[in-house]
Amino acid sequence: MDIAYIPSPSTGVLHLGPLPLRGYAFCIIIGVFVAVWYGNKRWIARGGKAGTVADIAVWAVPFGLVGGRLYHVITDYQLYFSEGENWVDAFKIWEGGLGIWGAIALGAVGAWIGCRRRGIPLPAWADALAPAVAFAQAIGRWGNWFNQELYGKPTDLPWALKITEGTNREAGLYHPTFLYESLWCVGVAVLVIWADRRFKLGHGRAFALYVASYCVGRGWIEYMRVDEAHHVLGLRLNVWTSIVVFVLAVTYIVISSRVRPGREEIVEPETAKSEVAKPAADAGGDDSAADGSEGTSEGASEGTSDGTSQDPADGDEKTDADAESAKKG
Repeated sequence: MDIAYIPSPSTGVLHLGPLPLRGYAFCIIIGVFVAVWYGNKRWIARGGKAGTVADIAVWAVPFGLVGGRLYHVITDYQLYFSEGENWVDAFKIWEGGLGIWGAIALGAVGAWIGCRRRGIPLPAWADALAPAVAFAQAIGRWGNWFNQELYGKPTDLPWALKITEGTNREAGLYHPTFLYESLWCVGVAVLVIWADRRFKLGHGRAFALYVASYCVGRGWIEYMRVDEAHHVLGLRLNVWTSIVVFVLAVTYIVISSRVRPGREEIVEPETAKSEVAKPAADAGGDDSAADGSEGTSEGASEGTSDGTSQDPADGDEKTDADAESAKKG
C-alpha cells in the first residue's frame, strides 16, 4: 500500500470558456517574468538602468523559445517525423518539449542583438541574469508536472510521483525528476548569488558558473529519466551534452579570470555618461557662482575705490568748498 506520494494534476489544461489555460505555458510565462524582475534588480545594482533587462529580454526570450523547441525537435525527431507521427505536432510547444541547451544558445544570440543595439557588453548582462535564469528554470520545470512528463525510474519513496495512464505512459509511482531539477536550479541560483558577492565575478564568469553547476545536476538527473532518448556509447545524448558544456564553462572561467580579472566598472554607457555629466554640471554651476561672486567682489572693490570713494569725496569736497565760500562771503 502506498502511504505517501506526490499526486499529478488530473489535467494540464483549464478552459475559461473557449480559452484554454495551460499549466505548462503558465509556468514558462511566470518564470520569464521572475527572471526579468530579478535580473533587473541585479542589473541596477551593477550600475545599469532600470528597464534595460526587459528591453533586451524582448529579443532574448523569443529566440530562446525557438532555440529550445528546435533542440527538442531535432534531438527527438522520431516523435514528430517517424512513421505514424504528425509533423505538425512539432509546432505545439504548449504540449511540452523545450531543450534548455537550445534555449540558452539561441537566447544568447537574441540577447547579443539586444545588447549590441544598446551598446552593452553581453557578458555583463549575462552575469546579472545568471541566477534569475536559474530561478526561471526552477519555475518552468513545474510545467512538466502539469503534463505528467519527464519523470524518472519507478520508486517506492515517500516523495514518489504518481503518474496516471495516458499516451506513451504507464500508471505507477516514479522519481519526480522535474522536482529534483527544480530544487537543483534553486540551489544553483543561490550558489551563483553567493559566489558573485564573495568573488565579484565579472566578464561572464557568473553566467559560466551557472552553466557549469547546472550541468552537474542535469547529468545525474538525466541519468534517472526513463523517457525515450537517443543514446551515445550507452549514455543519453543530454548526459553527453552536459559533460561537454560543463567542460567548456569551466574552461571559460579559468581562462577569463586570467585574461580579464575583476569585474566591469561600467556596464551601460548611458548611465556612465549621465554620471559624468552630473559632476560637470555641478562644477559648471559652481564656476558660474564663483564668477558671479568674483564679479560682485570686483565691482564692489572698484566701486569702493573709484566710484564710491570718489562720490562721497566729491560731495565732501563740494561741501567744504561751499563752507569756504560762505566764510569768505
